[in-house]
Amino acid sequence: MAGHSKWANIQHRKGRQDAKKGKIATRLIKEITVASRMGGSSVDGNPRLRLAVDKAYDNNLTKDTVERAIKRGAGEVDGANYEEVRYEGYGINGAAIIVDCLTDNRQRTVAEVRHAFNKYGGNLGTDGSVAFMFKHCGTLLFAPGVDEDKLMEAALEAGADDVVSNEDGSMEVVTGPYDFVQVKETLAKLGFKSDAGEVTMKAQNEVVFTGDDAARMQKLLDAFDAVDDVQDVYTSAVIED
Repeated sequence: MAGHSKWANIQHRKGRQDAKKGKIATRLIKEITVASRMGGSSVDGNPRLRLAVDKAYDNNLTKDTVERAIKRGAGEVDGANYEEVRYEGYGINGAAIIVDCLTDNRQRTVAEVRHAFNKYGGNLGTDGSVAFMFKHCGTLLFAPGVDEDKLMEAALEAGADDVVSNEDGSMEVVTGPYDFVQVKETLAKLGFKSDAGEVTMKAQNEVVFTGDDAARMQKLLDAFDAVDDVQDVYTSAVIED
């Protein structure tokens, strides 16, 4: 974490996401559909679906929209049949990138992802070329000023894997990917409400970008976001303002 502000970076990314609410809603509907198809339509019995539904409600999707997506995934309503595809590669200065997609046309998707890599100075790699550099986990970020000792005690009792203190004073609670909801809810009941949280692929080693390199790297990441089939983009790059 040295050399950059985790808190400022998260707030910057949240601001960019807020500007793309319509696209985020579409991606959440697709994720709910696939989660329901793969793990069943019971929210309580399907951790992936529970995560997707919670995220949908956090982003103000309506109950009717969520329920239609669940039914579509369960085969109760007709709809497109999406499959999961992951692409891995490198961006500016060798920063690792994972691009997760849900698609009904693999040829279209790989062509668009490869084009984004090539146009903005990246390179599409082979399966497994960078995934080992990331950890699949949940993260909960707490603003600077939170009581470090009390949060650490509560988080570990709630089932968290780790608690990290950042240089800017913020605290990050790390969970297993499917323990995320339980830990988040338990901490909230104890008075620790996170300011940001997600299940993600967390880079083990981050690369800080500033100046022109930061602008170039952001263009590459934005190019992936512009691809309709892209669900999530994970990178070891940390882009500072």
